[in-house]
Amino acid sequence: MAIQKEIWEDHIEGNLFKNNEFLLASTDAGQFVLEGKVVHIPQAGATPNVEKNRSTIPATVTERTDADVTYNLDEFSTDPILIPNADTIELSYNKRESVLSESEAALRESTAESLLLDWAPDLLANMVRTTGASVATHISGTTGNRKKFTVQDLKNAQLQLNKQNIPLEDRYALISADMFQQLTDDMTQTVYRDFSAAFDAKNGVLGKLFGFHIMLRSSVLIYSNDSTPVTRAVGATANTDNDTVLCWHRHAVERALGDITFYEKIGDPLYYGDVYSISLHMGGRKRRSDEKGIIAIIQDEA
Repeated sequence: MAIQKEIWEDHIEGNLFKNNEFLLASTDAGQFVLEGKVVHIPQAGATPNVEKNRSTIPATVTERTDADVTYNLDEFSTDPILIPNADTIELSYNKRESVLSESEAALRESTAESLLLDWAPDLLANMVRTTGASVATHISGTTGNRKKFTVQDLKNAQLQLNKQNIPLEDRYALISADMFQQLTDDMTQTVYRDFSAAFDAKNGVLGKLFGFHIMLRSSVLIYSNDSTPVTRAVGATANTDNDTVLCWHRHAVERALGDITFYEKIGDPLYYGDVYSISLHMGGRKRRSDEKGIIAIIQDEA
């Protein structure tokens, strides 16, 4: 019999950020999504000038010019999956739920990786380099040595955000498994104790250091080793590329979830079984053109 598509669509939405809780540490623009595919945000113009002890009357009259922020959401869709009729009868477990859960997990992974690319800074002013001792590269497909990620490097990122006048609360740092190992190895016992005191498993926070809520992911971002590094698409690396820690303030980045659609065809005569697929629209952006509030800590060549 057919499944309840609405239930599965609600289930996918409710679990979309599972194991990727860092995505929730951003501004949610879901309320501005039109027709499930486009974000349209009314944007106020410049604030009026304020003059102290005004000496000239009448004051100059100005008119505020408003603009709109508009961007398309990316579409993510799974390949259709066939469950032969014999499987639904003969197998002792519910293969349909197993297969659909795997599709849901694949969507979570793809959308998270795409949003990281949307948030990654492009301006050199918002990039710092690692400064630790030499260590062999850990990124598949790369060669040579890199400088370790250290406590001082995270402190340097904090300094950059301080200079940008970014609020101290709601700062986050997403670190890959290898870079996190390097960071904890560089901590003294006292620093590690203070760091781990802020452990919050529910929200995916491993600890807090220099005002950053530290979060972990198997991989984060890959940047090239150019004079002005650029991000690499998922799965595309050159042998000189570098791992990266992404630091940001909650209000510096944005996410938006559009429509989620579950497709099914029961008893397909061409494939002698049931066919399922899922699609959703999701996207994000850096909320300022100067990228303030976002810092990339990029490995340096050793």
